[in-house]
Amino acid sequence: MLEIQSKAIRIEEHGGPEVLQLVTVAVPAPQNNEVTIRQKAIGLNFIDTYFRTGLYKQPLPHGLGSEAAGVVEAVGADVRHLKVGDRVAYGQSPIGAYAEVRNVPAHQVVKIPRGVSFEEAAALMLKGLTVQYLFRQTYRLQGNETILFHAAAGGVGLIACQWARALGVKLIGTASSPEKAALAKENGAWEVIDYSRENVVERVLELTGGKKVPVVYDGVGKDTWLASLDCLQPRGLMVSFGNASGPVDGVNLGILAAKGSLYVTRPTLGTHVTTYAKLKAAADELFGLVAKKQIQVRIGQRFSLADAGAAHVALTGRKTTGATVFTLD
Repeated sequence: MLEIQSKAIRIEEHGGPEVLQLVTVAVPAPQNNEVTIRQKAIGLNFIDTYFRTGLYKQPLPHGLGSEAAGVVEAVGADVRHLKVGDRVAYGQSPIGAYAEVRNVPAHQVVKIPRGVSFEEAAALMLKGLTVQYLFRQTYRLQGNETILFHAAAGGVGLIACQWARALGVKLIGTASSPEKAALAKENGAWEVIDYSRENVVERVLELTGGKKVPVVYDGVGKDTWLASLDCLQPRGLMVSFGNASGPVDGVNLGILAAKGSLYVTRPTLGTHVTTYAKLKAAADELFGLVAKKQIQVRIGQRFSLADAGAAHVALTGRKTTGATVFTLD
């Protein structure tokens, strides 16, 4: 295969949305363990902004994004589970998904089942697999638990609301407005706390009859850290999986003792899907719920790659609901 010319987003320096540049790059033939994908839709995630600002380090210059869906255009010599023409998606890849065409390690790519569109797959993979590892691996929900999940109207949050309902779990969500609270409830949240008007800790105590919750899933970070700890039962688990408001730092471990011998973990998707077999098992569970209509992805916003900066502004400004995708012709 000859080199392919592809439009892609690159950054030369860390900073605000203005550092995103749409450029033309050369895509070489795939390595033995890679596939070349002509992408149809790309997922936007908060982690992309961490790489843009430099909160998460990556040598410059670099691309952005780790989630997309498209069609296999070429296959490396050692790849056996994929072929040219397959409809595929990935949610955990080397940085650089903001592109028309790219090479991706084959063990990070799965086929898209029939009935799932490219846009749905691009919106589902990272967010859906995040919920899978949170709910089925980090703290394995059995059903009948009452849990707290922050940012319940976001892309990950809406999938979490639906997955919790499918498991028979009472999800208490948090949201920043009555509109977002209503959206989370529509998607399966048991109750939603509007933190712009209500005290989260007090409402959790009320909703649980003073028992609090065994686990808190927190993708917000700095702003919700202490409140989250105050919502946990003794020996409860604080799952801090994101930094939307900034990273949690300077933690005094004595606080965990004082608040009830609490546990804390800072998990990532990558360490839960380290092999193709683990990735496929997680994706199969996700797509199985999609096939049963127990999870339906809500795409609230669509942008072109050229408007990546505007997409980042909308996301960080909390102007988005559900998932956001970049669409490609």
